[in-house]
Amino acid sequence: MNKYHIFAQDQRLVILRSLVEANNDANESILQDCLDLYGHRISRDQVRSHLLWLKEQGLIELKDIAGCYVAYLTARGLDVVQGRTEVYGVKKPLLR
Repeated sequence: MNKYHIFAQDQRLVILRSLVEANNDANESILQDCLDLYGHRISRDQVRSHLLWLKEQGLIELKDIAGCYVAYLTARGLDVVQGRTEVYGVKKPLLR
């Protein structure tokens, strides 16, 4: 596994965890700020790519509101955050 995959997996987990902390929904700008807090300084385009990937996996739903994505956590996404389900491409959470 190369370093790109390691970072991408962690970034996706941070997005999912951030959605849980934000009452299960947040816009792409807030999620980018959350990623920054965890040391992932990535572009808005990269955030959008992760959101589209997470949607394809059934972990979130997306709405485009005036050109801004808003992400909504699904039950499957919550299962991943809580360690009940593993999805290849998302870092397995360390349960606290």
